[in-house]
Amino acid sequence: MVLAVPKLPGYLLLVTVDQQRVARKRTYLMCSPEHFAVEYAINPWMDLGTPVDAQLAVKQWGRLREALLDLGHDVHLLAPEPGLPDMVYAANGAFTVDGAVYGARFRHEQRTAEAAPHRAFHEGRGWRFVAPNETNEGEGDFAYLPEAYGGLVLAGHGFRTELPAHAEAQEALGRPVVSLRLVDPRFYHLDVALGAIDDRNIAYFPGAFSAASQKVLAQLFPDAVVADDADALAFGLNLVSDGANVVLDAEATRLAGRLRAAGYTPVPVELTELRKGGGSVKCCVGELRA
Repeated sequence: MVLAVPKLPGYLLLVTVDQQRVARKRTYLMCSPEHFAVEYAINPWMDLGTPVDAQLAVKQWGRLREALLDLGHDVHLLAPEPGLPDMVYAANGAFTVDGAVYGARFRHEQRTAEAAPHRAFHEGRGWRFVAPNETNEGEGDFAYLPEAYGGLVLAGHGFRTELPAHAEAQEALGRPVVSLRLVDPRFYHLDVALGAIDDRNIAYFPGAFSAASQKVLAQLFPDAVVADDADALAFGLNLVSDGANVVLDAEATRLAGRLRAAGYTPVPVELTELRKGGGSVKCCVGELRA
């Protein structure tokens, strides 16, 4: 941050002030990729002709979990189920705010059965669960910024989550929802085009959004960290942040530099195998907001 300090009449002295980023302990939900495989193609990243190294996928996922634990966060585990290879993408199963849970209703039949174990997990914790009537894919298309404008939900639509789900989520959670239209199928979920880097700010790739949505984001978040197409395509925005430490894909090197310049500490992780299913850090990590 740069402050303008009076020096002499008619002149200003520019003083650089280090931005102090404060980490807040988070609680996350993850699901082991022991059944992970690319058995179908429901997004542009899934290639049936590219084999998955199952053992490496489990090791990389384990390193991601360890990184979150090393940062002091709690990680709960959802038991993986055979026949549901995409359960590793635990962020897609629900969206929680202040102990209320808006459940997922997946677009593709291959993932429909994932909703039930997520519901059972949340109801087992005694949280208020709202069963959806509209198609939505949980935190894949919803991001929550509790200190932005009093508590704001950003919601994507265009490929997976349907626009009526945004109104349904607003009623379920009692938070204002801003709808953002995704226009590039490579960024089929909001969380591969935009990530919350603290409780009031974001990083995002403008090219993933419609022109009108780009204007909305620029107005709401003038201090956002803007990613280029290379880092966006490296899943750099599919990140998890505690407000100070940003866990992101190791291949998003320029974005890591931009985050460091903005006062955050990048924590790179390798997720080459899980990216073959169309997801990276955030897809694997749902946040539980009690």
